[in-house]
Amino acid sequence: MKLKAAELLIKCLEKEGVKYIFGVPGEENIDLMDAVLNSNIEFIVTRHETSAAFMAGTYGRLTGRPGVCLSTLGPGATNLLTGVANANMDHCPLIAITGQAGLNRQHKISHQYYDLVNIYEPVTKWNAQIKTADIIPEVVRKAYQLAMQEKPGATHIDLPEDVAGMEVDALPLEITGHSLPQADETIIEKAAALISNASYPLILAGNGITRGGAAERLRQFVQKTNIPVVHSFMGKGAVSWENELSLLTAGLSGKDYITCGFKQSDLIITIGFDMAETPPENWNPDGKTPILHMDTEEAEIDDHYPVALNVVGDIKENLDQLIHVLPEKERELDWARAIRSQALAELDMFREDQGFPVKPQKIIYDLRAVLKEDDIAISDVGAHKMWMARMYHTALPNTCLISNGLASMGVAVPSAIAAKMVHPDKNVVAVCGDGSFLMTGAELETAARLNLPIIILLWRDEGYGLIEWHQLKKFQRPSHIRFGNPDFVQLAESYGFAGIRIESAEELKPALKRAIGLHKPVLIDCPVDYRENMKLTEKLKDITCE
Repeated sequence: MKLKAAELLIKCLEKEGVKYIFGVPGEENIDLMDAVLNSNIEFIVTRHETSAAFMAGTYGRLTGRPGVCLSTLGPGATNLLTGVANANMDHCPLIAITGQAGLNRQHKISHQYYDLVNIYEPVTKWNAQIKTADIIPEVVRKAYQLAMQEKPGATHIDLPEDVAGMEVDALPLEITGHSLPQADETIIEKAAALISNASYPLILAGNGITRGGAAERLRQFVQKTNIPVVHSFMGKGAVSWENELSLLTAGLSGKDYITCGFKQSDLIITIGFDMAETPPENWNPDGKTPILHMDTEEAEIDDHYPVALNVVGDIKENLDQLIHVLPEKERELDWARAIRSQALAELDMFREDQGFPVKPQKIIYDLRAVLKEDDIAISDVGAHKMWMARMYHTALPNTCLISNGLASMGVAVPSAIAAKMVHPDKNVVAVCGDGSFLMTGAELETAARLNLPIIILLWRDEGYGLIEWHQLKKFQRPSHIRFGNPDFVQLAESYGFAGIRIESAEELKPALKRAIGLHKPVLIDCPVDYRENMKLTEKLKDITCE
């Protein structure tokens, strides 16, 4: 039976198990939009293409299956690009589909036409334009397969409008599985020897552990070897913060408690670590501490990342092999306990703080106290991200989502929508600054339309707080970071959200509990005292490692 090319593409996506397409339709993909009406795929109309890609990326991160996003050509496609790049650098599986000018006008200057294959090439794992309808099954299968393969990321399909309407006689391809190899026995033996000979080994746990479903295996490995663990921003939750061997999270560019842990270590075992998150020069500044690199790919070359051994392949299986060959070992851990106790004490001292505007530490303490272990907090990008990374402690993977590859502002609200679609039974909180919120705040309408009871916890300071923090550290004065704001409570209510205004520190925890109990979309406007940023900077300068 002959189909339109657009219909065949939708059938191929159905075959791959696609449930949602996030996007903004346009004139050049009307054939595709019509084909969706006859499918079991739900199209989620967003208010901006960047948001659509953020949603698709978060869907991919949480499910392990590519999220799909769509735009038209020209400005729609360039808007989509930021979210696609974000997913690619965060290693979230995603497929981007763009409408395109017809083949008959691509040879000349033409309305809204840019060569999208070349534009998207640097920010995707693979992309292609469909120039003839009969290649659609191959293109979709390849895009889907490459998006999922380690390390996952974004792929892109460009569909010209005249090709979309062509008739074709073809069927979707059958889906084939893929698996990662294990490291061979000699490599495992060498890794075991490095670990056994180290006096102060330290694990740096990255996002690859969660992607590979290896968190439980890592916990078994840690229990047997008594090696302390520090997490990257995106690796949070690989080992529970309640485990006495958890040294919580690393990632600040300057000194922090965990700096002492890295200085103490004579072997850093990186597991599933993505270097885009935090450069090694921040935690191995002299480049002398050897690295045991365990990942799905060999290590990137970096002067501060001296790899003693690459253990490449399936992280879960390779950890399993190490667990079987390594003996249980007692270690001197007083240094680790000291680091851990300082970090935990810092949060606890703000539990009763009544300062207003509310201090970042108090906001995080109350948020952590209200949310369950398997609820999901999603941090946008800004000063609040640094506080959330340091002080929002997690017991499970993917319960504190931080984008720390491209780290694009505006990611939290769209991501919260996707997270609530994936996990409707969990509370989902988007932690935003007022700067990042207004970059994608129109998606409040999307959340309200879909009746998704997400909670937005807005840290309001009328400025770009993270940039000001850096300016003050370097130049002792701010430069052009202040702006005005709407009344966020009224704005939220106009979109159909419940709006809650925080006017004293003691109101925050009850407000969070009330927001959860409302079972509807809620925005909490909470003024934040970012004078704590420089106080933290000054405090960390005085850390001494004994």
